Amino acid sequence: MTTEGRKLLIVEDDPGLLSQLKWCFEGYDVVTAEDRVSAINELRRHEPTVVLQDLGLPPNPEGVDEGLATLQEILKLAPHTKVIVVTGHGDQENALKSVALGAYDFYQKPVDTDTLQLLVDRAFNISELELENRRLLYLASESPLDGIVAASEGMLSVCRMIEKVAPTDVTTLLLGESGTGKELLARSLHRLSPRVDKRFVAINCAAIPENLLESELFGHEKGAFTGAVKQTPGKVELADGGTLFLDEIGDMPMSLQAKMLRFLQERVIERVGGREEISVDVRVVCATNQNPLDLIGQDLFREDLYYRVSEITIDIPPFRDREEGRLILARHLLTKYAKQQSRAITGFSDDANAAIESYSWPGNVRELENKIKGAVIMADGKQVTAADLGIEGIDEEEEISLNLREVRQRAESKAIRVVLMKNFGNISRSAEQLGVTRPTLYDLLNKYGLSAEAYSKRSLQNSAK
Repeated sequence: MTTEGRKLLIVEDDPGLLSQLKWCFEGYDVVTAEDRVSAINELRRHEPTVVLQDLGLPPNPEGVDEGLATLQEILKLAPHTKVIVVTGHGDQENALKSVALGAYDFYQKPVDTDTLQLLVDRAFNISELELENRRLLYLASESPLDGIVAASEGMLSVCRMIEKVAPTDVTTLLLGESGTGKELLARSLHRLSPRVDKRFVAINCAAIPENLLESELFGHEKGAFTGAVKQTPGKVELADGGTLFLDEIGDMPMSLQAKMLRFLQERVIERVGGREEISVDVRVVCATNQNPLDLIGQDLFREDLYYRVSEITIDIPPFRDREEGRLILARHLLTKYAKQQSRAITGFSDDANAAIESYSWPGNVRELENKIKGAVIMADGKQVTAADLGIEGIDEEEEISLNLREVRQRAESKAIRVVLMKNFGNISRSAEQLGVTRPTLYDLLNKYGLSAEAYSKRSLQNSAK
């Protein structure tokens, strides 16, 4: 198998041996470090698949304490990383100790490059097989719309659109505030598409400096700029055959928008510093939390690019407009984080339920997730309270429509959905709490196109998976 694109971190404080190892693995994407601090920094920055690490590291290169501590920290931060430790000649005890701590394998000095290459290559092969196995298990166990709660009319409409659009190759634009789940929906588009067995590659156009974004997207040739020591494919090439997700495309620099337009029109790219046209087969999904038409009016976004990326546009409602889905998602997240933190928490208190329903959630689903995660840790009792969530006593003012028929219908529909949700679709209890008969409630369900079955425990559990 080719070694191109395989990222290897070498942790070695001996300059001579480090130079030898770099030469030995010149076909790999090699990054180096000489101590624990720099090793962890490179691990966070490059996320290498395999680490080749000497046990004798500064400040005590004659001992192994620092090397073992480095090994443990690497595996704590990146548990799937394959770490091969290099020990001194005859140091069998520490080699076995390293394996017991989680190292993939060990190698004893003096270095024989052929043997070491074999070990490293095998580590990469095993890692790639494990990654593919995890991906297949994930696909087998997860719903394509995993994590999306569609108990509100707005989100039901979004999910229907996702299911219709996913099998096609049309370029799709997701519009919504920060924290509404745009990337989650983009991944659902990929999982429901014929490209599911290929890569989903995401890039945040607002998170990468303007002078680096072109290289990140389209790649670069060796020598294209200072530091370009080898030919590197970009995100577009990596997504070939799969899906490319351009998050916050509204922040893409104008200077790059023309090249993005050409790529979308012709499905060809040129690497930075290169002249060869490279054809790519990529499904493109874009997202932004801004209004594209406002950006066009301010000359910050090309109108022709907007029409190219918005062959289909999906508007994602903010969390404050998803009244019926709030408690469902909140309960799902509570179960998830209580299990993660090994906390025996049974649910929300009445004041927490009321706070979740009344709070406006300016940070959307991301804010809800963060508050519940913190509340699970801070809760003293079996239930999470409004105080644990940090939204105790918050009063929210809602915009009021002056059309009485509209107000009555919206309030009636909302009351029915909320009661059904609280009673998990039980018609008798819901009718009793609403103060109507069962036949009247059935008539109201038909009037508003609702189904009690959609709010049953089984359906709600499926929607929260």
